[in-house]
Amino acid sequence: MKNSTLSVLWKKICCCGSKSFSSDLSKGHIRVRVGDSVLCKFELEANFLDHPLFEQLLQLSGEEFGYSYDGALRIACEIDLFQYLVELLRTRNPLAHCMDFKDLVSKFNSEHRQNVV
Repeated sequence: MKNSTLSVLWKKICCCGSKSFSSDLSKGHIRVRVGDSVLCKFELEANFLDHPLFEQLLQLSGEEFGYSYDGALRIACEIDLFQYLVELLRTRNPLAHCMDFKDLVSKFNSEHRQNVV
């Protein structure tokens, strides 16, 4: 099996679980569904929505899916890229404050290629 096929299977197993979120939601958090063909569920700090990188991502998602949602915000983004963004925000990485979304994608792609090779 190719590495990319294993990656997709792993994401389905780890991220996607049951079809709905549990009813428990930590205070100050939101639920999102991320991905295109495979949707994975995440719970995030609500203050991430105010970050310029996240705002740019939401704008792109709104153009693709619209802004209405049922239960969890839908975000059009590769799951690995989304996890990369969230990790930058969680660790309060200074890089996250001096780049736009295109820069983020370029940095992710360059680091991802190095890890794959």
